[in-house]
Amino acid sequence: MGERLRKLGIRLAETRSTALFQLATELPAAVLARPLGIDVTAAVKWQRAAAGD
Repeated sequence: MGERLRKLGIRLAETRSTALFQLATELPAAVLARPLGIDVTAAVKWQRAAAGD
C-alpha cells in the first residue's frame, strides 16, 4: 500500500506528522497517547510542538 501511495505522490512521513499534529491540538496528551501506543511524554512533546497545550 505504501508503494501505491508513493506513486500517487503521497508522502507517508509528512502525512503522518500532519495527522499527529492535528490530533495533538484537539486531544489531551493522555488521551492521545493510549490509542497511538506512545508514551504520554511523547504525546506531550507532540502537543508542545503543535502548540496545543
